[in-house]
Amino acid sequence: MEFQHKPVLLNECIEGLNIKKDGIYVDGTLGGAGHSKEILKRLSKNGKLIGIDRDEEALNAAKENLKEYQNVIYVHDNHDNIKEILNRLGIEKVDGILLDLGVSSYQLDERNRGFSYLGDNELDMRMDKSQELTAKDVVNKYSEKELANIIYEYGEERFSRKIAKNICEYRKQKTIKTTKQLVEIIENSIPKSKQNDGHPAKRTFQAIRIEVNNEIKPLEQTVKDCIDSLNDEGRLCIITFHSLEDRAVKNAYIEAKGKCTCPGDLPYCMCGAKSLGKIINKKPIIASEKEQKENSRAKSAKLRIFERKITKD
Repeated sequence: MEFQHKPVLLNECIEGLNIKKDGIYVDGTLGGAGHSKEILKRLSKNGKLIGIDRDEEALNAAKENLKEYQNVIYVHDNHDNIKEILNRLGIEKVDGILLDLGVSSYQLDERNRGFSYLGDNELDMRMDKSQELTAKDVVNKYSEKELANIIYEYGEERFSRKIAKNICEYRKQKTIKTTKQLVEIIENSIPKSKQNDGHPAKRTFQAIRIEVNNEIKPLEQTVKDCIDSLNDEGRLCIITFHSLEDRAVKNAYIEAKGKCTCPGDLPYCMCGAKSLGKIINKKPIIASEKEQKENSRAKSAKLRIFERKITKD
């Protein structure tokens, strides 16, 4: 299958990055390279793009899509390791970083990856096929309590306990190997009258995918590491697709912006609050009605932008 992934909030991201033609930019979620291609169009031959993705299929597709450009470095790794990656490349600071979080359209459409609740495929959900933990492991080996917590926290599924209980009952008889088996368990766990908000398995599949790929736990630290990796006036653009991601990014931005906690009657700051820069948009940027109609993935997308400001001592 051809790796197709329509970039979300493309113009808003390009504008948000405030690209310098000789700058160094990182696309930490390279995917089909839709965003990267637009970045490269605005770079001179002296500019550089570092494309990172944990999915080797995505990297191979990106190399094909960007074959006309010679100023790209491809990295098979996780954007959570941004500092280590840049250190390996001998790069101290960059001028902009883009993260487009979540699963790609290709990964959802490529049914044998097990991300989709449609069809009947092996439970996998690994963005990086070289890692050991799969969705099959989570579903068959996690305790009932662990499953319930994951489904509730990462999927915001109110029937999480019932789903977890039924998963554990089912696996006593046989191993849960396919997406179809899991979907049937979920459907039998949610009252029919409550199955009116999209596909009943959507939230549980999201939760298991997040657990398999460890998408939430390191996110705030990743945002901090990205900000630390920026040059003065460098920009960080992050697109999120659900409330947990957006909250983590928002909190990390607020912390990086810094806030004096001293009592108002003090003549000057005593708490030592330091600011790493400023939040460009206090409210997240969302897709236009036109884009939401043309690309369903854009409906839940939120873009937050941070600009690094290095204070001179």
